Amino acid sequence: MHDIHQYTKSKEAFSRAARVIPSGIYGHQGPAEGCFVPIEAYPFFSERAQGSYFWDVDGNRFIDYMCAYGPNILGYNDPEVDEAARRQREQGDCITAPSERMIEFAELLVDTVASADWAFFAKNGNDATTGAILCARAHTHRKKIVFFRGYYHGVAPWTQKIDYPGILEEDVANNIYIPWNDVEALHRVFDENKGQIAAVIGQPYMHGNFADNELPAPGFWQTVRRLCTENEAVLIVDDVRAGFRLDLAGSDHYFGFEADLICFCKALANGYNVSALCGKEFLKNAMSSLSYTGSYWLSAVPFAAGIACINKMKRLDLPRLLAEKGERLCAGLIGAAKQYGYDLRVSGAPSLFYLRLADDPSLSLHQEWISECVRRGVYFTCHHNHFMNASLSDADLAETVAVAEEAFSVLRKRHG
Repeated sequence: MHDIHQYTKSKEAFSRAARVIPSGIYGHQGPAEGCFVPIEAYPFFSERAQGSYFWDVDGNRFIDYMCAYGPNILGYNDPEVDEAARRQREQGDCITAPSERMIEFAELLVDTVASADWAFFAKNGNDATTGAILCARAHTHRKKIVFFRGYYHGVAPWTQKIDYPGILEEDVANNIYIPWNDVEALHRVFDENKGQIAAVIGQPYMHGNFADNELPAPGFWQTVRRLCTENEAVLIVDDVRAGFRLDLAGSDHYFGFEADLICFCKALANGYNVSALCGKEFLKNAMSSLSYTGSYWLSAVPFAAGIACINKMKRLDLPRLLAEKGERLCAGLIGAAKQYGYDLRVSGAPSLFYLRLADDPSLSLHQEWISECVRRGVYFTCHHNHFMNASLSDADLAETVAVAEEAFSVLRKRHG
């Protein structure tokens, strides 16, 4: 039996935070977002991290399948990445003139990513996707953007919904929404908006929250690519979440097509703060024309970390490694569910899998199972995909399955 974690210090810290920080913890990592149900099952603040684990302020250790929502791809405090960052920090980070590390990082991305002729750096995934939209509109001199419903492309006003607080009708007036995998709908919107569509933006596969993840149908992306080319619209792939976990050459390469613009962040530098927008040569002048930068976008330490991260991912053949670990873990979790008579559905890529207990359409049973895992030291969230990282050991995977079995046994005893 595994110990049940208690969170006394976390609760005290959250009370302090709520007095001086809106929501206490804002964004996806906060309890107001809806992925932490019930909230009493989760720690709110961490103390430290190493490899595949983090420890909260109460001293509880967790096997971490959120990986800081994706950035931790090699393992927390990877020695090679941290050493590269340390060496660069000794030389300089934010300097009036940028370091040559920026050039080296861009050269490495162009050599690595199949659809990249150039790279432009920022800090967050939202910076990269917004830059892509600006670039597409600058190049085409058009307004309209096509989205696939269920998308998440960041938090800029253009990515949000009309009924969200602070969003104006004008912010989203040029957005067109169609169902995922629906090529007929894409044909229709191009026909109905001749010469008006600047870009189509999509995740490589649908990895949204609160729903099973969905891969592209056979030929879907090839049709999207053809329609964008025929209509002189820019094809943008938001690879912020899946990037480098499916294919080091980009998730568009994994699915057999080429994007015009592709956005990276999370796994790019193993937690160091950098994002990248890569694109085709014909869009280089449009990107150059933008008034788009930030105070820390040219800092050198994250560039050095990114170079070390990509080179290590190549040596590890990381997508293969993560897929193997993910397949083994997901098979173990499904087996644990069957042992107690539950139907656990796993969707998406094994390296960033999504979990759902199909026995209860209200999802409350699923939330209960997840919470029992978290209380025993396996950090899942209820309605978000999960992330594998290279440091996860065989012992970590075995412990995770053992905790899952124990959590299922609790549910069976509790509910009969």
